[in-house]
Amino acid sequence: MRTPAPDQAGGHISTELRINDRIRVPEVRLVGPNGETVGIVSTDQALKLAQESDLDLVEIAPMGKPPVCKLMDYGKFKYENAQKAREARRNQTNVVIKEMKLRPKIDAHDYETKKGHVVRFLKAGDKVKITIMFRGREQHRPELGFRLLQRLAEDVTELGFVESAPKQDGRNMIMVLGPHKKKAEAKVDMRAAKESKMAERAAEQAEEHAERDAARAVRPIGPKKERGRSENLDPEIEA
Repeated sequence: MRTPAPDQAGGHISTELRINDRIRVPEVRLVGPNGETVGIVSTDQALKLAQESDLDLVEIAPMGKPPVCKLMDYGKFKYENAQKAREARRNQTNVVIKEMKLRPKIDAHDYETKKGHVVRFLKAGDKVKITIMFRGREQHRPELGFRLLQRLAEDVTELGFVESAPKQDGRNMIMVLGPHKKKAEAKVDMRAAKESKMAERAAEQAEEHAERDAARAVRPIGPKKERGRSENLDPEIEA
């Protein structure tokens, strides 16, 4: 029975580029280290040029006829690609949905506390799922939850918008608020606000130090009291 090839059997297909002696074709279309076209040369000649330049021969387009290879420092190439991928992951925006639960008959203090959390989430660029939980007879008064959600949406309208309108979901009523600013923009703003706060604090501390130094400088200094010669307590011993 014939063994299927790795790609036919559903095995792992390597995405690693072929370099140097792993390039088995008889000839390649060669590109120089600065992107200049050298032309079609034998693979042996291309390997010789790579050795003379202290570089690697890297197959960058294996499907070409003949395959396209480039002279480069492969170790440096992999390192730079890894750095770019790390930076891209760092800058990508992950959508986070926070949740805040309220009761339809929430008191004023609790409402302000919950609203404060919603404001903080929206400022950070996160979406917020607002859930109104009905219990007992409250389930027959859905308008209470609807009015509460409308009030909350109006209170935070400068920071977010209603992405998903209020809708009944069993015993609960749900609304989703989306931030006006994207996650990346919110991070930049929060970082700038933090740096500004730190600068203000440093300026205040410098001003306090300057005031203390100025107070010390104008403080009057009295004349030093001259110390008298200590008297000998024993009269028999001459000074």
